[in-house]
Amino acid sequence: MRALYDSKSKTMNYFGIKELMSKEAKYQAWLDIEAALAKAQGEVGIIPKEAAENIWKAAKVEYIDFKLMDEIYKKIGHGFVPFVKVFIKACDEISGESESSKYIHYGVTTQNIQQSGQLIVLKQIHEKYLLICSKILDNLAKLAEDNKDSVMAGRTHGKHATPITYGYKVSVWISDMLTSVERMKEVEKRVFKIMMGGAVGAFNTVGETGRKVQNRVAEILGMYSMDVPSRNITSHKEEYIMGLALLANNCHKIAEEVYSTSIEEYGEISEAYEEGTVGSSTMPQKINPKLAKGIIANSQKLYSIVPLGLYSGSRPFEADSSSYMLFDAALEEAMELITEVLLRTEELTRTVKVFRERMYQNVLNNKGLDNSEYIMMKIAEKLGKDKAHSIIYELAIKSEVEHKDYFQLLKENEIISSAFSEEEIKNMLKPENYIGLSSELAVEMAEKARKKAEEIRK
Repeated sequence: MRALYDSKSKTMNYFGIKELMSKEAKYQAWLDIEAALAKAQGEVGIIPKEAAENIWKAAKVEYIDFKLMDEIYKKIGHGFVPFVKVFIKACDEISGESESSKYIHYGVTTQNIQQSGQLIVLKQIHEKYLLICSKILDNLAKLAEDNKDSVMAGRTHGKHATPITYGYKVSVWISDMLTSVERMKEVEKRVFKIMMGGAVGAFNTVGETGRKVQNRVAEILGMYSMDVPSRNITSHKEEYIMGLALLANNCHKIAEEVYSTSIEEYGEISEAYEEGTVGSSTMPQKINPKLAKGIIANSQKLYSIVPLGLYSGSRPFEADSSSYMLFDAALEEAMELITEVLLRTEELTRTVKVFRERMYQNVLNNKGLDNSEYIMMKIAEKLGKDKAHSIIYELAIKSEVEHKDYFQLLKENEIISSAFSEEEIKNMLKPENYIGLSSELAVEMAEKARKKAEEIRK
């Protein structure tokens, strides 16, 4: 695999992805298309029905002589013709006659099978991606609910803003993930398409009947039919790669947060530690964010594939091997990378450790300054927003720059002390008293995450 950090094979096997990325799966997809093509052509009378039935029966990867296929490839150097020849041989052997195999690969071209086959495999893996996303959503739902009241510093521009809860932070991740899942589902009708238009996509061989055959092939395979099956259309593949990049970006955001807040100076989060795990060959104390690192690295590599596809997608004329060969490789690499990203994100969101006490300790670092907006709005009820802002701005900056005690400054201000008691001022400085709808949003988004996860699994 081209992923920078590879998950354990057993994890991939759990979701059934490794097998779908194998050569056997690719060849079976080609066989499925050839079989569906023969069936459709038999139904409209282009080829004999008996031949279509025999081709259908023979279209199983276990009947293919891969050794012979390799030998033929070495002689002729074509990537698809050897496959057709060994499929013909298998059909002859299974049917006990040689008439049926004459109609294998009838009226189509190599790329019709290869490109459609890749999308068939992609569709199967796509369903696995959504399944992993459902697991991630379940994990995030639990994380949000468990930490709906875990008070922490909200941060903007790298500095403390107003207080939030960790559950709220997770609700943001959930919202992003739900959007990506919706996007992934929405593109299915544009991406998973069958092309059976022949050499240039104009149905030169069989005309209008060819279009009926293509529609029927798509129906048999549970796919969609291309309106114009041009081999020079790549936008549907590019759109899917972009969708994967955006999905990876959601996971990347989670990983960056875990990576940053697990630094000792923050100490708010940590990846789960397994006994025996070694972080460094020279520093025995190291517990590194291994899952997060892999998500970050593979996501960044995936982003680089998007512009590559855009450049290649504008190649001229009705077909260009430099374009579809690049897209074959780009899609394959994107699939491998997002697999790694999703598997790591599922494990990370399921096992991450949250240190609530440290979060609360950190939000107190500014000794109430984070609640300045709260105090300002309370004063604004009596003095108006502009005047209240001027008063609190002056006191807050003085506390920050001159390292003065914020509570003391507030207490000594005549306007504030005349409006609020010392106890009221203390309460206004407590971060847990100014978290907005953080807890409510955490619960709401957790519920939406679970609902979507259930929908995916149905």
